[in-house]
Amino acid sequence: MNLRSFGYPRRVGLLACPFCREMFEEGEAKACPVCGMELTKFEKLPVSLDAVHDEGGVPLEPELELLPWSYLGRGKGALVLLGAIGAVLFFLPWVRLTLPYIDAKSGFDLAHQRIGWLWGAFVGWSVLIPTVLSRRNIHQLRGARVAAAFLSAIPAVAVAILLAKPPRGGLIPVRYTWDWPIYGVLAVSLVAIAVAMRLGGRADDIKVSRGTSKGQHVH
Repeated sequence: MNLRSFGYPRRVGLLACPFCREMFEEGEAKACPVCGMELTKFEKLPVSLDAVHDEGGVPLEPELELLPWSYLGRGKGALVLLGAIGAVLFFLPWVRLTLPYIDAKSGFDLAHQRIGWLWGAFVGWSVLIPTVLSRRNIHQLRGARVAAAFLSAIPAVAVAILLAKPPRGGLIPVRYTWDWPIYGVLAVSLVAIAVAMRLGGRADDIKVSRGTSKGQHVH
C-alpha cells in the first residue's frame, strides 16, 4: 500500500550546513550559499549551539574546543621537541678536563658529583614537556605561556651562572675547556623561551570544527 494514496507526502531527505544549520532538501544544493561549506545529512550533525542553550548547557568557545592528544600545532610540538633536545644535551659532555687528569664531564656528572644546583636545568626540561603536553585546548596553551617560559629559562640561568662563575680548584690546579653541548643548552633554552611566549598562537585566528575565527574578536 502506498502512503501517497492516503495523502501523505513522500519522504524528503534533508541536508544542512554544519556551520549555520541552514536546511535544504536533497538535490537542492551541494554547498551552503551563505557559508560555502559542504552540506551534510541533517541527522548526522552534532547537537547545535541553540539546542545546547535550550538544554541549559554552555556552548564551547573556539579556544576551548578539545584538541586531540596528537595535536602538536601552535608551538606545542616545537616546545616539546626543544625540551627533549635540552634533556639529551644535559647528558652530553659539558666540560673537558686536561689537568690534573684528562676527563669529560656531562651536566649530569657535574650535578651528581659537586654542583647540585645544576639539577635545576634537567628539572626544567623534564617538567616543561608534560606541562605542555597536558594542555588540550588553545586556551590552556595560551594560559601556560608564563609557566612554560619560566621552565624554559631555568637551564639558561643555570648555564649562565656556571659559565660566569666556574668551579675553582683548590691546591691542585685545574685546567679545562667548555664543550659545545653546554652552549647548546643555552641556545635551546633561549629559543624555547621565545616559543613559549607565543604558545597557543593568536586568539583571533583559530580553526575549529564549526568554522574559523580569523578576523573576529574572540573573548
